[in-house]
Amino acid sequence: MDYIKPIIDFTPANQQEIQDKKVLLDYIEKFPHNILLRENEFAHITSSGFIMNKSLDKVLMIHHNIRNTWAWTGGHVDGDSDFLYVAIKEAKEETGINTFTALTENIVSIDILPVFGHMRRNKYVSAHLHLSVAYILIASEEETLIVKEDENSDVSWFALDRFTEDYFDSKDVYLYKKLINRALFIRENINKFLV
Repeated sequence: MDYIKPIIDFTPANQQEIQDKKVLLDYIEKFPHNILLRENEFAHITSSGFIMNKSLDKVLMIHHNIRNTWAWTGGHVDGDSDFLYVAIKEAKEETGINTFTALTENIVSIDILPVFGHMRRNKYVSAHLHLSVAYILIASEEETLIVKEDENSDVSWFALDRFTEDYFDSKDVYLYKKLINRALFIRENINKFLV
């Protein structure tokens, strides 16, 4: 799979995405041999799934052990160039839900996310960047949720009104609201196309 084409095809919606897409493509050009691997200790590609219910009025979040905050699902691509597959695999592992559908198979957000230095499996991981590609995944609220104890301490559905600075830091609020608005925009345009 040519993993660069979906990144090139992504249409940025604001200055942040224009710049982050540019930087991501620059890094792919400079580090083609290991941009998909954690061995690139400064920056590597990750794939995330922003999980919403079918009516798009709730978001499934995990309480992340390393960050010690509520967060979306996702992880390192570890050499896999099928980013949507990685986003769904990570969502399954981190929530216990078995069935996801993508709202669209296209990348919906590109973001450069800082990761602060931390301990993982008794080894120090230096501060680095996640070159994040993201998808909106749809899941049923009826499915059983399971905590993946080595990565998170809770899994829960959040109503959209919880995505404020009362619950998240301002950078997370920006990111999550952007994804919520993108999901609503995609759903509205799909419905217009079908009418």
